[in-house]
Amino acid sequence: MLNTFIGDAGHLGVIVAFVAATVAAYSYYMAARNQPLGQSDASWLRIGRGAFLVHGAAVVAVIACLFGIIHGHRYEYYYAWSHSSNHLPVYYMISCFWEGQEGSFLLWIFWHVVLGLIIMRWNKVWEAPVMAVFAGVQLFLTSMILGVVAGGLKIGSSPFILLRDFLTDLPVFKLNPDFIPKDGTGLNALLQNYWMVIHPPTLFLGFALTLVPFVFAVAGLWKGEFSKWVKPALRWSLVGGLVLGVGVMMGAYW
Repeated sequence: MLNTFIGDAGHLGVIVAFVAATVAAYSYYMAARNQPLGQSDASWLRIGRGAFLVHGAAVVAVIACLFGIIHGHRYEYYYAWSHSSNHLPVYYMISCFWEGQEGSFLLWIFWHVVLGLIIMRWNKVWEAPVMAVFAGVQLFLTSMILGVVAGGLKIGSSPFILLRDFLTDLPVFKLNPDFIPKDGTGLNALLQNYWMVIHPPTLFLGFALTLVPFVFAVAGLWKGEFSKWVKPALRWSLVGGLVLGVGVMMGAYW
């Protein structure tokens, strides 16, 4: 029997994350607009913080739904069918999560959420201008997994699409629209390696960390602080370079 609830919940979570990122970006922009560095409009700042927290919660919910589909062998969903199978142990099911493009985007978005929360907590002076740019990047990344059609234009690719909606011309679905395969195609044999479990999260954390110096630089240009942004961005640059270097070396060794 088709279980569409978890997919609908996950897709709703993506939409909420997208809308919340939009609200956060706009609110942080309004909070920082026409304000000197270190000052911001308190009411807009509260809205921005709340929206980003909602965005983070929605991202976590989406990740939980997608992993639930994979772990529960919900092969009515294309993502589970194309990336996992019955015989895979749990740690390879984790690898299945980010084997696909949509899962990789989710991993990237998740690390941005973590880093955004750190900035909100420990970089109060730069919070409003930096998070305006940061939330804007999240808005763009979240659109990659939105999977909606607007005005005939498809925006993003949803990880929660049903197999019958992806393989529409498959004869079995014409005979039985509720057909569910007994097994999936499985994780690529070349990727069934413990490095696949630890390499992508490390690499995507490195990618996410490199965003932080960029948003500080943009915020510095916006506020006319052409040198003050360097000091807070430098530590992020060093950590980002270190983590990304470790990820690249992992990949090279693998």
